[in-house]
Amino acid sequence: MGLQSLCGRVLLGLSLSLLLSSFCIADDKTIKVVGFGECADCKENNINTIHALSGLHVSIDCKLENGEIKTRGEGELDQDGKFEVSLPKEMMKDGKLKEECYAQLHSASAAPCPAHNGIESSKIVTIKTDGKHTLKPAGNLKFSTPLCTSAFLWPYFKYPPLPQLPPFPKDHPWMKKFPKLPPFPPMPPLNHWGHPFPLPPIPPLFKKPCPPPLVKPPVPVYNPTPKPTPEPPVVKPLPPPVPVYNPTPKPTPEPPVVKPLPPPVPVYKPKPKPPPVPVYKPKPKPPPVPVYKPKPKPPPVPTYKPKPEPPVKKPCPPSVPKKK
Repeated sequence: MGLQSLCGRVLLGLSLSLLLSSFCIADDKTIKVVGFGECADCKENNINTIHALSGLHVSIDCKLENGEIKTRGEGELDQDGKFEVSLPKEMMKDGKLKEECYAQLHSASAAPCPAHNGIESSKIVTIKTDGKHTLKPAGNLKFSTPLCTSAFLWPYFKYPPLPQLPPFPKDHPWMKKFPKLPPFPPMPPLNHWGHPFPLPPIPPLFKKPCPPPLVKPPVPVYNPTPKPTPEPPVVKPLPPPVPVYNPTPKPTPEPPVVKPLPPPVPVYKPKPKPPPVPVYKPKPKPPPVPVYKPKPKPPPVPTYKPKPEPPVKKPCPPSVPKKK
């Protein structure tokens, strides 16, 4: 059992390596054309670009030497409008296409869409970037939704054919021949009951004559008497205008002749001196150690002494008058 499982793993690995090598060879033998499709009127018509791009595909048509057009590859557009078409590598020579190729956009019904920006914008050109050759159209493939319908805007449904009805049977009772109907009897003569036939013409209807139209008298128009036109006043002629004295213009002095300045005296610049010799400066000494000084004592608190009272002098007794 272990030997069989080992052989199966070896065969599986060989098959995977062969498959990958075949993919690598296929990539080496093909070249890709990368481009974008763009909706020209989706914003104006309020159409989602994803709906307008669904079902569209691109074909690369190349012109042969005899003038015929041959399709070299096809590819579909994704939701972003990008497409990739693989072409055989034999079409490239010295970094250029051997044939003149164009990208043709097709609708969902495989009908070719008209080129919106002209045929030159759909021409395949070679661009070299980072040492690699890339093929792409000269511009984006623009299209119009009415002329290039997508699968969302125009669903193509193949209706099933109608069923064939069975043939009508010949022995059907409706197919029997019916007997002929008897002829109708002749119509009886018309009875006029003593009245002439055809009837006499109807007498004309009497119409009352219309009364004559009433003509209203014209409305009198009041025309006032014209006012007398006053005579124009007599206008005395104006005196002749006073002549305005215009002094003779002074002659404009001629501009002074400016002599050209002499050329500037060149300023002598001495040669730059050599840089000064650096002077050795000793290192600065460290700052001296600060000496601690005690804080000064606060001033003594003043003692309050009351002011001495002024001395009180007793008044002298009044003088006693002497009797004579």
